[in-house]
Amino acid sequence: MKKVIDTVGKYLLESDMLLLVLCVVSTVFGIILIDSATRYEGHTNHVTIQTAALILGVILYVLFSLIDLDMIADKSKILYVLSVLLISTLFIWGVSGNTGNRAWLRFGSIGIQPSEIVKIPYTIIMGKMITTARERRTLNAPLTLLKIVAAFGFLFAFIIISSQDLGSALVYLFIFIVMLFIGGLDLKWIALGVILTLAMMPVAWEFFLSEGQKARILAPYDPSVDPTGLSVMWQANQSKQAISGGRFFGQGLYNGVMTQSGAVPRQHTDFIFSVAGEELGFAGCFLVILLLLLIIIRVVYVGIKSNSTLGMLVCTGFAAMLTFQMLENIGMCLGLTPVIGLTLPFFSYGGSSIVTVFSAMGIVSGIKMRPKPARFRSY
Repeated sequence: MKKVIDTVGKYLLESDMLLLVLCVVSTVFGIILIDSATRYEGHTNHVTIQTAALILGVILYVLFSLIDLDMIADKSKILYVLSVLLISTLFIWGVSGNTGNRAWLRFGSIGIQPSEIVKIPYTIIMGKMITTARERRTLNAPLTLLKIVAAFGFLFAFIIISSQDLGSALVYLFIFIVMLFIGGLDLKWIALGVILTLAMMPVAWEFFLSEGQKARILAPYDPSVDPTGLSVMWQANQSKQAISGGRFFGQGLYNGVMTQSGAVPRQHTDFIFSVAGEELGFAGCFLVILLLLLIIIRVVYVGIKSNSTLGMLVCTGFAAMLTFQMLENIGMCLGLTPVIGLTLPFFSYGGSSIVTVFSAMGIVSGIKMRPKPARFRSY
């Protein structure tokens, strides 16, 4: 018994308990918002499922913090193949549900979003490739860079083609760019990448995006796309109205006029921020953003303190993932960015999202526990 207590005590001291507390507090806050957002439906199914996801998330946080990142990264080729195979299942079994794309696998009442789960191995794979290139001093060599870009480009295109999930694809793109930049890629290659991306945008626009996706991208910036505001901008307009009605302190939890009538479509998932805005006002929105920023800052801090290049890059990738999703989700709730189906990390309803972010944060905790790479730890 004493040995168990000592082991638990050692884990509590060495792991990142601050990060875990921030994650749990954010998710519990999100569950309260989900409860309010779905109360008009007359059941608590969403709250029950999200609570179960939180419990599973905490367990995965602990498990992933105990797994050595270097050991996982050494199997990066296997991880890549498994990631492609998982996403490829969407060609056969992918369903849209209410999302408008084939991004989900359904097992009865349980839904799994492969592109959400693959964010973790993808970040580790990119971190391993960039770390290896840095160690060999070949990151800026054309052939090495081409190999890294090809690995990303294939997965990026595969996600869009298999599931039409533009939101997740953009998250992968942002992770890729930030990790390469922090990894030490020369500005000349970054500039060339920007030029090539701009040159290929017309091709991607014509052949990879559906008409609905094009409309969603243009609508926030071109009123002629949805002049009545009742089509692709309907969700965003309803969300803006709800948030503006909250003013500074909100209409009160469980008392939002639009929230309690279900006036904002998908308000428990992609538009959970509108619930915070209407019922808790600016103060509630500020608290949501503050919690997310504290988590991101903590992840960056762990990365900076790590003596491992791989650990630093993986933390960078996870911080980029959270940052992009936060900015895009809040932006679309305010009508500033396209509605592309991205959840607000820790707050939005969704088991796949909760499991993914807690697993990712568990890896960050493991990096804090083992700042030195495994292969050098015995010297």
